[in-house]
Amino acid sequence: MSIQTTPEADQAAGVIPAAPWRVKALSVLPDYRLAVTFMDDTKGIADFSSVLTAKECGIFEALKDKACFDQARLDLGVVAWPNGADIDPAWMYEQIRENKLWIVHF
Repeated sequence: MSIQTTPEADQAAGVIPAAPWRVKALSVLPDYRLAVTFMDDTKGIADFSSVLTAKECGIFEALKDKACFDQARLDLGVVAWPNGADIDPAWMYEQIRENKLWIVHF
């Protein structure tokens, strides 16, 4: 599944998510991974597979259900899920900019 957005489609009135760390494109990949592209065209993979073995991961617990994880979407340049879970895009950007791969630890 690939979600492509334009800055105009991914904004509230008066809000322009133009910061380089805002996510502009998202694809859900197999094995609990996301391919992301940021506003400055930095690209990489965020690996969320550790959610499967986490004892307690709060709001991210729902992501253990692959159907829920696969509902990742963009909300004003932030990766979010229907249950309210989201990932700080600036944090994700820093990790991916340095390594092209970010393994999320829960």
